[in-house]
Amino acid sequence: MPLMKPTPTLRQLRYLVAVVDRCHFGQAAAACNVSQSTLSASIQELEDLLGAPLLERTKRSVVPTALGRQVADRARGLLKGAEDLVDLAQAARDPLSGPLHLGVIPTISPFLLPRAMPRLRESFPRLQLYLREDQTARLLERLEAGALDAVLLALPYALADLEVMDLGEDRFSLVYPAGHVPAPSIADENLLLLEDGHCLRDQALAACELEGARRNAGFNGTSLHTLAQMVANGLGVTLMPQMAIDAGILRGLDVTVHPLAGAVPHRRIGLVWRRSSPRAETFRALGEALKVELAKS
Repeated sequence: MPLMKPTPTLRQLRYLVAVVDRCHFGQAAAACNVSQSTLSASIQELEDLLGAPLLERTKRSVVPTALGRQVADRARGLLKGAEDLVDLAQAARDPLSGPLHLGVIPTISPFLLPRAMPRLRESFPRLQLYLREDQTARLLERLEAGALDAVLLALPYALADLEVMDLGEDRFSLVYPAGHVPAPSIADENLLLLEDGHCLRDQALAACELEGARRNAGFNGTSLHTLAQMVANGLGVTLMPQMAIDAGILRGLDVTVHPLAGAVPHRRIGLVWRRSSPRAETFRALGEALKVELAKS
C-alpha cells in the first residue's frame, strides 16, 4: 500500500487565506481569533510542508508570492467544501435551522422583507437569517464565492449554473408629478431611472418596451426613494414597482400613480442558490414563505 502524502490542514489553509486577503499578520490573526505567533508558526509549517515560500515578509508588510496566491485560491475552494460538509450534516438533521446568509437587492429589501420577516421568524424559529443588501452583480459574486447561501433578486437576469425559484411578479406603474399631463407615449416623457448597476432600470425599460425612451442623463437616482422625491419635485416621471408603492414609498408625496395599459409590464422576483448546495430544501421552504408575502401585493 503506497504511503499517503502529507497534506496541509484546514487550519493552515484558513490562516494562509486570512493573511493573503489582508496582507497583515496582526489583522489575519485577529480575524482567525488566534495569536499572531500561532498563525505565523502555522503558516511556516505549511511552507515547510510544501517546500516553497508562500509569503514575502518584511518588517512592515507581508505580501503573497505568486505560488502563495495560487495556493490561497485553491484553499478557498477546499475550505468551502469543508463548510458544505458541515451544512450537509446540519441539513440532514434539521434543514430549517442554523445560519443562512441571504443577499437581497436594494429594490426589494426595504419593501418586501419588513413585512416578510415576522412570517419567516414564525415559520422557521431555528433559522438564523443574516441579510446583506447590495447590487445584483456583487451579490452573485459573493454567492459564487460561498460568502452567501442564496440571493433574492429580480428577473430577468443572466444567471449561470444556479438553481432559480420563481416567486411571482412585481408590476410596474408610471409615477408622475400631480397636475402633470402625461405624454401620448412614455418614450416621450423625461424618464428618471436608477444609476448604472441597478438591474431594475433595464428590467423596467424592457418590460415596457422602452429601450429607446428619452432618459434624463443628468438625474440618475441612487435609490427608489430618491426617484420618488425627484418626481415629486417635478423633475420627470419614473417607473415604480408595485411592492415599493404598497410599502408606502409615495406616501405624503404630491404624485400620481398611473397603471400602464395593455399587458401589465412587470419584473419577476426570484430566489437563487448554487446547484451544489446541500440546503435546497431550506431555500425552497424559504421561497414558499416569501411567495405568500409577495402574492399580497
